[in-house]
Amino acid sequence: MRIALIGNPNSGKTTMYNALTGRKEKTGNWAGVTVDSKESPVRSQFCSGAEDCVAVDLPGAYSMSPFTSEESITSSYVLNEKPDVIINIVDASNLSRSLFFTTQILELGIPVAVALNKSDINEKNNTQIDEALLSEKLGCPVVKTAAASQKGLKELMDTASSLVGKEQMAPFNPGQIDKDSREQVIASDRKRFAWVNTLVAKVEIREEQTKDQALTDAIDAALTNPVLGILSFAAVMFLVFYISQSTLGTMLSELLAGWIDTFGGWVDGLMAEGSPLLRSLILDGIIGGVGAVVGFLPLVMILYFLIALLEDCGYMSRATVVLDPIFKKVGLSGKAVIPMIMGTGCGIPAVMACRTIRNDRERRAAAMLATFMPCGAKLPVIALFAGMFFPGEKWVGPLMYFVGVLLILLGALLVRAVTDVKAGKSYFIIELPDYKLPDIRLAFGAMLSQGKAYILKAGTIILVCNTAVHLMQSFTPALKLVEEGMEHTSILAIIAQPFAVLLVPVVGMAAWQLAAAAVAGFIAKENVVGTLATVYALTSYIDTEELALISGGSEAAAVMGLTKAAALGYLMFNLFSPPCFAAIGAMRAELQSKTWLLAAVAMQLCFGFVVGFLAYQVGTLLTTGALGAGFGAGLAAIGAFAAVAALLIIRARRSVNKETEKVMA
Repeated sequence: MRIALIGNPNSGKTTMYNALTGRKEKTGNWAGVTVDSKESPVRSQFCSGAEDCVAVDLPGAYSMSPFTSEESITSSYVLNEKPDVIINIVDASNLSRSLFFTTQILELGIPVAVALNKSDINEKNNTQIDEALLSEKLGCPVVKTAAASQKGLKELMDTASSLVGKEQMAPFNPGQIDKDSREQVIASDRKRFAWVNTLVAKVEIREEQTKDQALTDAIDAALTNPVLGILSFAAVMFLVFYISQSTLGTMLSELLAGWIDTFGGWVDGLMAEGSPLLRSLILDGIIGGVGAVVGFLPLVMILYFLIALLEDCGYMSRATVVLDPIFKKVGLSGKAVIPMIMGTGCGIPAVMACRTIRNDRERRAAAMLATFMPCGAKLPVIALFAGMFFPGEKWVGPLMYFVGVLLILLGALLVRAVTDVKAGKSYFIIELPDYKLPDIRLAFGAMLSQGKAYILKAGTIILVCNTAVHLMQSFTPALKLVEEGMEHTSILAIIAQPFAVLLVPVVGMAAWQLAAAAVAGFIAKENVVGTLATVYALTSYIDTEELALISGGSEAAAVMGLTKAAALGYLMFNLFSPPCFAAIGAMRAELQSKTWLLAAVAMQLCFGFVVGFLAYQVGTLLTTGALGAGFGAGLAAIGAFAAVAALLIIRARRSVNKETEKVMA
């Protein structure tokens, strides 16, 4: 038996799916969190014969007439896959909005059970719904549920199971309408809304919470104000990064770094009489490289925890409303705000969330730009350079996120200008959920889930990469051990040397070590830290305990030989150049065009180079009174990058125009 879970965004649909199946899919207070269908067997406590009972979590939708690509996924699945039963999750605290969709679902000829979810909220607000009368009027069973506490789920599943093969009558008959006629569709929808509102008036008794509502409206007025809202958002995000990177996160990282150092010393003692090459590989390449990344794990996990709390309490939805007008002015949909915020966690779901944007150009532009927001994988890189070259200075982390937002806005303007498309009207509709105390348990679960993914990445991709880097650093192309002082003859140095030349305008020198770390960053951005630890033999410095002690003249910073301006330039180049291969793969899927993908990568490489170039050159000019090395070559490179990116974007636009002409023909 296949049961489709369908409902409006923020109705508790994914929470119910997680409760029924035991999964831990992400939930959130905005559309686009579920961007594809997911299915899993229902736990035996809710459905007998669980191996034959499968729940399908579909993206949130407001109508069976698709307006966005995520609504298309829901509509297509129901119409083509024909599930045995539909459970329509209805937000009991917002009944009139939810029932419009319910009446459409009941017209499909598939058995439907309605779950009056969030009934616990109604009880707190003294709101009563006559589910028996509602069931009679809808012509289908109605069950009160509270997915978060699993209340009513067993009764709901029993009811849904009993409906298989039964026929139901649609309560609202729209009559014969021409769906190509906009006027007839609008008239039909108005009749449907009127029918729903009449029904709600009969079955719902709501006690108005005027005092609470007035307080909510006052808070919303401040948080969504164009000036106060942006200032409060900046303050909230600064506090998030201050807690995760400068206080609690740092203390926990110091503790973890001490454990890693102790473990390394224990292994060193065991291998004291072993092969020097093997000892170096394990201590410096594996424990040192991976340990340098894992040492930043508390910073990442605390960031995820705080973001989850902000999502759950309802604040992040307000933040998207504040930023929406800004995005519209540069030619992006207001819905692009959501991928950008999701990008602070991981670039892959951020890119995938762009599919909720209806306009093709706006969707592709958002997918190209979403990864400019520094993700969790880039936090170790930020923390490393902030600790080594800017100890005690709190502006480095927030500045990286500010630059990310600025690049998104500039990139959107560039795409709009190059494609020669004026920004048309786009409407951003989002439900502002009620404020509530965040669920610490759910936030903690989200933190553990993200932390697990981070550790697995460190234990697989990063481990393999650092081992490969160490081996390539240890051998020449003739597979002979590299002699001391001849590191430039290693396989790694030879591979990285051509790329090192490109970094001269960004860091002022052609250091193959820096180039090798940047190339390794394309596999996973955390690799930048591990690779630098390996190639510079800094494993005794690149851990969080030492970061707390590093000053401007520290040994680790001196070994790398970078000025502060060069360090800032290199940091920005790594953060804003193309993301990891996994995120690029997600971009390819969303852009649906190799030409658009090449244009996106070229533009990201250009932006990363330009930002790094400006940081180094301007920083050097301010500190020394002269421009840095490679200024002329850097300008030439920027011109070349920009020309290639512009040509690719123009070509991509032309290919889209040809596709449109074929469809219209």
